[in-house]
Amino acid sequence: MPRYALLIEYHGGPFHGWQRQAEGRPSVQAAVEDALARIDPAAPPVAAAGRTDAGVHATGQVVHADLDRAWVPARLCSALNAHLRPRPVAVLAAAAVAEGFHARFSAVERRYRYRILARAAPAAVEAGLVWQVPWPLNVAAMREGAAHLVGRHDFTTFRAALCQARSPVRTLDSVTVEAAAVPGGREIRLEFRARSFLHSQVRSIVGTLERVAAGARPPEAVAQALAARDRAACGPVAPPQGLCLTAVGYPEDLFAAPG
Repeated sequence: MPRYALLIEYHGGPFHGWQRQAEGRPSVQAAVEDALARIDPAAPPVAAAGRTDAGVHATGQVVHADLDRAWVPARLCSALNAHLRPRPVAVLAAAAVAEGFHARFSAVERRYRYRILARAAPAAVEAGLVWQVPWPLNVAAMREGAAHLVGRHDFTTFRAALCQARSPVRTLDSVTVEAAAVPGGREIRLEFRARSFLHSQVRSIVGTLERVAAGARPPEAVAQALAARDRAACGPVAPPQGLCLTAVGYPEDLFAAPG
């Protein structure tokens, strides 16, 4: 069966996460597999690079799917998008890949973005896409706290209690914190880059950094929380709507335009 990689974006608001739900609740995986079934009823389940939680978005999710015949990538995208409507899921690109390619296990990098809107006025256009807090945030303090997390560490403090990873040790390659003025306040964007992440790792880190930026904790408290290796040392977990999977990296650029 020909194997295809699909580059997918979705708004996570209507879904109970990426993974298909036993109770039949809406999931992104179910939406994609339902669309695939319309063009290939025998298509097996797909595999994704990251299992995003309920309410989390993606602009760079990668999925692989096995189909019964070869497709022109552009026509495959068009066919799937026609069957995905009106759900907020879109196939941005498709590419034929080798049989041994795996969307999850072949990945060498993942990137996430978390957006915080710091202002008193409610979000209208950005509602459901940002975490809004009504108080100012100290971005310099947030950067100072985030610096303690870069590198290879035991992230027990910053992973969900139900995380199924065998080891809590991960290498966080980079964390950047940028801020931009918006009417009535500021938007803070945190960018995370690593080969892999633990369950709720990014949201746990963001929740702790927000407490630092709000002045409730000093920046060095992040290092202390990391060293504690204790979930109780983590700050409140940030809500899902501010989080987005923006990119998945592979040894080759799967979706590069032919030169």
